[in-house]
Amino acid sequence: MAGHTRRRPLEIPSPSEEDWLKDEEEDFFLQDPDRQRGVLPQPFRMINKLVMLIFEDAMEIIERREMDRKEKVQPAELFPTAEFQVFGRANCLVVSGKYIFVGLSWGLAAFEVSNSEEACVWDAVKTEICAIRASELGNECHVLLAVDEMGLVWLFCFHNEGFQLVKILNGTEDLSKQSVCVEMVLPPGGYCAGVLLQDSTKAWLDIYRLPKDSWLKVLEGSPGAAGRERRSSWVSMVQTSDIRSGMKLRLPVLLLKVKPPKPITGTSFKSPLDALKKVDYGNMLGLGYNHLIKDSQWEQHEAIFCSTYQEYLKAAGETQSKEEIPRHATFYFLLPSQIPQVSGHEKKVKPDVPAAISVHWDGNHNLCLYFLNYSRREKADSDPKPDVVWPCAAPIACSALSSCFRYLALAFEDAVITIWDKHLGCPLSVTAILEERLIRSIHFLQSPAAASEVAPCPGTDPACPIVQLLVLCTDSSLYLVKAPRSGKSSITLLAERPEDPNLAISALVPLLAFPSAALIFSWDGTVSLMNTATAQIVSHFNTPPSHAVASPWQPVFTVDSVNGCLLLRGDKQQQTEESEQNGVICSTIFVFDFNSYPLKEAFPKEPCLPLKSLQNLPWLERCNIFLHDRFHLMTEQQQSLLGLGEQLPEYWSRLQAQAAAMDEEREKLKGQKKP
Repeated sequence: MAGHTRRRPLEIPSPSEEDWLKDEEEDFFLQDPDRQRGVLPQPFRMINKLVMLIFEDAMEIIERREMDRKEKVQPAELFPTAEFQVFGRANCLVVSGKYIFVGLSWGLAAFEVSNSEEACVWDAVKTEICAIRASELGNECHVLLAVDEMGLVWLFCFHNEGFQLVKILNGTEDLSKQSVCVEMVLPPGGYCAGVLLQDSTKAWLDIYRLPKDSWLKVLEGSPGAAGRERRSSWVSMVQTSDIRSGMKLRLPVLLLKVKPPKPITGTSFKSPLDALKKVDYGNMLGLGYNHLIKDSQWEQHEAIFCSTYQEYLKAAGETQSKEEIPRHATFYFLLPSQIPQVSGHEKKVKPDVPAAISVHWDGNHNLCLYFLNYSRREKADSDPKPDVVWPCAAPIACSALSSCFRYLALAFEDAVITIWDKHLGCPLSVTAILEERLIRSIHFLQSPAAASEVAPCPGTDPACPIVQLLVLCTDSSLYLVKAPRSGKSSITLLAERPEDPNLAISALVPLLAFPSAALIFSWDGTVSLMNTATAQIVSHFNTPPSHAVASPWQPVFTVDSVNGCLLLRGDKQQQTEESEQNGVICSTIFVFDFNSYPLKEAFPKEPCLPLKSLQNLPWLERCNIFLHDRFHLMTEQQQSLLGLGEQLPEYWSRLQAQAAAMDEEREKLKGQKKP
């Protein structure tokens, strides 16, 4: 019987546990208790790996079953409740009051919301309107800002089913000096208007005061029979003339012209006294121009930095480039109750009239506030100085203003998000996206006060128990930030980056009609309604099979928050080159009425206590509420600083020892100087 004999004896392998604890490290667990189970000998490490592997497999099975359960709930397919045809290509939509204003390839058109019938058209100049902003003045009067394909800003008034051209805000006879409109803002009420303009070399922001009361008096006394008359004279359009019976309206007043901040360069001051003379007020930080750093000091500091981190700069591929002046800004109109007043400039204004604007330029760290209710000291040709400056730690990427006008959110280029409570003048939440992602836009979800049947006046909204913010990144990932008034804020991933590029998000709009609801437009033409509380797609808004969503990468739509409906442009799929060559282009506007769908079951309103408006409360109660909120915020900040407070005695002892050493050295120097 053959047997197997081992040629060499069985060798015991040398131990491979190089990370075992040494004798001199026996007190290691006392220094770092968190790593008590970080290093284990065999066979416990293998057992630990097996247990963790079983645990991970179980979690994968649970997550897969959870995803299958969610996928079983198919979104509801919703179709339009109404539609109407528009002659021409509809480039933009906006709803104001009981009218739908449409910017067309040949002019403007107004439709009634109730029956979608055409009320009036304006085609005096045959210009293509690319963007519209509208606001209701009262007594069925509306003010409109329209931008054509040349970048001209047209200011209209609409009354008695007729368009009234007031002025072209950036019109000029010299085409070489022609400016182009980049952005425009028309706040509710129609008291002010803001236009961001650019030319070949620079950019600036024009803020106008609209003579609302004067317009209402003139328009209410005008006849409505001549509202459909049209004039094609360019001269009459540039001047302040009416399309009816020679009636004239007052021109808007230019209140403020804001220019982008210039790059900070070396100082021209010879002494600190010269710099202090340039500071008008002592209660603001300013933009940083009044300093005493010379150009040579900047150059030395930059040379030291580059020599120290030369290898990192080469690896990152960074090239030295001169700082350019920004050419795009984001701005909001602020009501009187949300802004701090500068001493000596208090003035009684209406609560619904904007009293200031907040402006931040691309690539800049500062949020600037300019007041509108007092005359400025600067000369006409000088740049106005901001009244309040909020310096930030990183450049501001984007911002958002809540529907109640109380909260302002700032998103920075380092993915940090700050939500400010402007009533209290302090941040409500500071959070960050841990993944390396760039923020594209942020949007406030509806507040409980906005969901109530009787909403208070803008600017007088009480504090929301939880402020919710949607964060859309450049890779189409979607996050939800919740900032409660008591407790820590949280951030939740709602949608990961899609693998299919056609599923990328092209537009995102929160719905005020339902809590935690948001409309999501995708590049493939899909229009989805998401419940952000559960991260589920509730329904899809579909056009008929004969039509498709027009330009899904930049959809033409608007949301009527008052009547609760979505207006979406759709084009026929068979309408191609033949119809365009014949000059017959028609657009179809589909209406999705939210009240006609069972959406209230998918978005139940959370029970909340009735909130009272602060405007109607006595001053004593308002002060108590203010102090109560500030006390809770200070308590939270103190709790977060407890760990730092424990280290303060050690830091203080170090400072005292360093101060004593400096005193001894100074005494020695004095002794050496004596003969």
